[in-house]
Amino acid sequence: MPPEAPQTGHAARVGATPPAAFLRLETLTKRADFQRASRAAHVATPGFVLQVRKHGADETATADIRVGFTCSKKVGNAVARNRAKRRLREIARLALPALGKPGHDYVLIGRKGATASLPFAQLQADFARALAKLHART
Repeated sequence: MPPEAPQTGHAARVGATPPAAFLRLETLTKRADFQRASRAAHVATPGFVLQVRKHGADETATADIRVGFTCSKKVGNAVARNRAKRRLREIARLALPALGKPGHDYVLIGRKGATASLPFAQLQADFARALAKLHART
């Protein structure tokens, strides 16, 4: 059972971030979803590439925000790829509930030598900028 949101105190103020259990995003798992996203709009940043695709009317997908993560072997060995994907998952978890649009798929692609080594604050700022740029296009 997920933790309840606090009713009093500084964490209960309006606009406070809900418990982590409520911030879970639907994850893309099917190859076809990743391929459709690869043909959609994208923005490259120093730390990652962000692809955004609006769900089609013919899709049976829900109106939720869906997100996928990928890192090729160019990023490094399994340890490096997993570290890069953990960082990408965290920036998506923090930003997409507030900045993402329902009915969209987001795919974050890790970049060699940058995703795992750039400062986390820079990755977050790049992600917010990339989202704003892509949402302005669509």
